[in-house]
Amino acid sequence: MSTPVSTSRTKSRDGTSRVQDPEGTKQNIIEVAAQEFALNGLSGARIDEIAAKTRSSKRMIYYYFGSKEGLYVSALENAYRQVREGEAKLDIEGLPPLDALKRLVEFTFDHHHQHEEFIRMVMIENIHHGEFLERSGVIRDLNVTAIGSIEAIYAKGLADGVFRAGLDPLEIHWQISALCFFNVSNRATFSKIFGKDVGSPAYQESLRRQTVDMVIRFVVKADELGGV
Repeated sequence: MSTPVSTSRTKSRDGTSRVQDPEGTKQNIIEVAAQEFALNGLSGARIDEIAAKTRSSKRMIYYYFGSKEGLYVSALENAYRQVREGEAKLDIEGLPPLDALKRLVEFTFDHHHQHEEFIRMVMIENIHHGEFLERSGVIRDLNVTAIGSIEAIYAKGLADGVFRAGLDPLEIHWQISALCFFNVSNRATFSKIFGKDVGSPAYQESLRRQTVDMVIRFVVKADELGGV
């Protein structure tokens, strides 16, 4: 049984009762802050703006997160948590390894397409050479599961004689991430340079199929490709 979030009631200036939800308030601040950081970067995001959009105060934000950098780390942790929680809900343990890998790639492509702020925050963190991510044990712990899932799928595929030997699960994760990440990070420049809207539904559906196909062809044994 989950523990209910502690709430309290206070009186507003007009005398009406208002529910205080600290955890809900913190989550709202994190979600709004993620949009601000994604749009303006760490240096350009303003606590005043975040406070205004969350109907909180700078004092409350600093109370919860300590500093703008502390809020940024919390937003980064939340972004990675959403990815890993989504993967955990896929329920792929009982699937054949090929189907499990396909579903994982499809989820990653869809998640990144639907959460551009995640891609932008990762790009910003790379500009900072991973300085703030390195401070977070939470992010390191969260991402252990990403490699663990691929290790399990790959081991099962090897045992079934479907996947080729000698691959590193971390490198498989890298290739999946690279294809799905680039689809968002370089969409605007590709569209402008080549005069094609690669973000259109038709283009995205085509790229999604190709991404799955490329990953599968990288992992599957050559003599199994005919059945893919």
